[in-house]
Amino acid sequence: MFSTLNLSFSRGDDLLNVRENFRRVAEALQTPCERFVLSDQTHTANVRVATREDAGKGITRERDYRDVDGLVTNEEGLVLATFYADCVPLYFVDVRRRAIGLSHSGWRGTVARMGQVTVDTMRREFKSRPEDIVCAIGPSICRDCYEISEDVAEKFEAEFFGFEEELLLDKGNGKYQLDLWKANERVLLDAGIRAANISVTGLCTCCNEKLLFSHRATGGKRGNLGAFLCLKETGSV
Repeated sequence: MFSTLNLSFSRGDDLLNVRENFRRVAEALQTPCERFVLSDQTHTANVRVATREDAGKGITRERDYRDVDGLVTNEEGLVLATFYADCVPLYFVDVRRRAIGLSHSGWRGTVARMGQVTVDTMRREFKSRPEDIVCAIGPSICRDCYEISEDVAEKFEAEFFGFEEELLLDKGNGKYQLDLWKANERVLLDAGIRAANISVTGLCTCCNEKLLFSHRATGGKRGNLGAFLCLKETGSV
């Protein structure tokens, strides 16, 4: 259950093992854990501006914030960290203003347009322009694996009017298959991100449960994957 680098302190794993996993990630990133800033995910569209005062929060220091599913910063050396087990990791890099964002977007976050909220926060805080932002949609559940109920489908039909056929496959039994990748890509395009600046990994967590944690594939008996993003102090991302 926790054999593949679990990064959750709340899934029942030994806390010492989780800390060791974070240490290994920090070693791979060539930066100490004291520079990490962890989200506090509750499927909101709340984005926090992370500063040097937040360094270590969630791992070596207590967090003084709650309900944060997205993080942005223009501080060099600060590692943004968010967590997943089927939901969508969204990466943002403003190559001109040197600012970054990292957001967690499940179906609730996607309906709430978390990608748009992240871009808007970067525009407000760092004067970022959408045309200068490069985005990636990370490993997450694919449409073939993601069945949803009719009430959830109705929310997507309302929010993404005109794109229903692109995002939803009606199974005819009150169930639908939802394409979170295309939904988040649509959100990013609507936010002004250029199509050429959006990359989709196309890697499904549920199809690859032996390599990646998947809530659906394991019935909730799983750890957490981590997504990390940092502005290097050398001047490159």
